[in-house]
Amino acid sequence: MTSLHNRVSRKELKERIVNDPTPRTTVSFYCYFKITDPEIFRNTLYRALNSIGVLGRIYLAQEGINAQLSVPAENFEVFKSYLYSIEPLNGIHVNIAVDDDGKSFYALDIKVRNKIVADGITDPLFDMSTKGRYVNAEEFNKLTGDSETLEVDGRYA
Repeated sequence: MTSLHNRVSRKELKERIVNDPTPRTTVSFYCYFKITDPEIFRNTLYRALNSIGVLGRIYLAQEGINAQLSVPAENFEVFKSYLYSIEPLNGIHVNIAVDDDGKSFYALDIKVRNKIVADGITDPLFDMSTKGRYVNAEEFNKLTGDSETLEVDGRYA
């Protein structure tokens, strides 16, 4: 059975990654969706990502996933295919870091937490899965031209 956590010292792991010539891509993503059993989801995710050499940090909670990862370039498409095979993550936008050597992480750490982001929201009735949908520029312009659309600009001044 695959080990579900790292058993090698951080010092040795750091040496390995620094000396490894494998090109890597650093990515990040998050998604709010209901995870009924985060521990089972964590173990399944760990096995799959570990098998293709993914390193990084993932927080899981019943409300979703928050991840920053380093993926071997040769396995990037395998990684995305696996990610997209998880129904709530199918088609999720994966942010790719720019000007990065991909050696940001030395191990794969997946932790189950109470929340995936420290947002300070304590209302038990607040449901993070209730959300809008992303729209492109053309759709946005069409929506803002509709008198039934309420536009809220959340940028800071």
